[in-house]
Amino acid sequence: MNIIPNIKDFYNYILPIYSPQNKIPVKGYGSKIWVQDGSEYIDFAGGIAVNALGHSNPTLISALKEQADKIWHLSNLYTNEPALCLAKKLVQKTFADKVFFCSSGAEANEAALKLARRYAYNFFGSQKNIIISFKRSFHGRTLFTVNVGGKKKYSKGFGPAPIGIIHAEFNNINSVRKLINNYTCAVIIEPIQGEGGINVAKHYFLEEVHYLCKKYNALLIFDEVQCGMGRIGKLFTYMHYNIKPDIITLAKSIGCGFPLAAMLTTNNIGKVFSLGVHGSTYGGNPLACAVGNTAFDIISSNEVLSGVEKKHELFKNHIKRINLEFDIFKEIRGIGLLIGIELNKNYINRGRDILKLAFENGLMLLNAGNNVLRLAPSLIISNEEIEEGMKRFYKTIKIFKKNN
Repeated sequence: MNIIPNIKDFYNYILPIYSPQNKIPVKGYGSKIWVQDGSEYIDFAGGIAVNALGHSNPTLISALKEQADKIWHLSNLYTNEPALCLAKKLVQKTFADKVFFCSSGAEANEAALKLARRYAYNFFGSQKNIIISFKRSFHGRTLFTVNVGGKKKYSKGFGPAPIGIIHAEFNNINSVRKLINNYTCAVIIEPIQGEGGINVAKHYFLEEVHYLCKKYNALLIFDEVQCGMGRIGKLFTYMHYNIKPDIITLAKSIGCGFPLAAMLTTNNIGKVFSLGVHGSTYGGNPLACAVGNTAFDIISSNEVLSGVEKKHELFKNHIKRINLEFDIFKEIRGIGLLIGIELNKNYINRGRDILKLAFENGLMLLNAGNNVLRLAPSLIISNEEIEEGMKRFYKTIKIFKKNN
């Protein structure tokens, strides 16, 4: 007899590094989720900007099933058709010439940072090794990427940190000017900070960062793990700013829930990664790339990309109306379907309380710090799902306001 798992099993058997909701999802379709007891939820979280095409997308399922009948895994002693097809599509749609596949955003960023260090070492010498990142940024959980990230709470307590990492103030070009010099090998930045609070980089700021990188022969890395792949209504965020970085990293939406990530760069930079210098066990996995190919074709369509801005306005108008009635939000920010809602001074650090209350009312939300609510739904969420989700959000805020 099969024993159905319950939430107690999480605390009994899984490391306590997460704090999940007390109900276990078992099925999803579109932007709806059902838990074990049959209750239905509207999903505005999207697996933290992963499920760009919703849950159980029939086209993605077909692609996965078709590939599952062919070949699952080979290792990089061989290549495979899905990986080659996806790499070609990525190159044709971007500034890049070469692609490195891996399995997660942290792995993609680790590869990008190693590539930048190697490039500087080969062309300028070992002394050019400083990496500039930004406060409140997030680039992954490896020992290297967690220290490159700008949140001390994630990096403290793990012993000696990798050297040569400094942090500037986001959207403060003078802060960057004070730090960058001939010893800088790379600047890594999220054009829209996700975990840091949905902070959108100003055009002027990124243009000046780009100029300074060129001036000091430092590589500019755009971490588009969360904001790339159609999330803002452009296929990639660098296109919104009309700035070509030297390297971009992708994950989350590129696999739409199947573990897949990529680092993209030019021939001139990529050539320093010679045979055996770097690798990834599951990089370019046929199953992952089969899903990635199909996801890319859908997300890159004009229909999906043009719909993102329309959906943004629908969300924004609902949030504004709710705030007119309850006066709880300080600011709405973000682009496309990466939306941040900052709480005002009367409700500082109450974001997690609202998340919990929203779940109790049939809505899945995210936070970006304790003071910002984050929405990162499917790019193809229907207007009906948005309307229903916003009814539940209204109810959540009404109850929260009444009790506070």
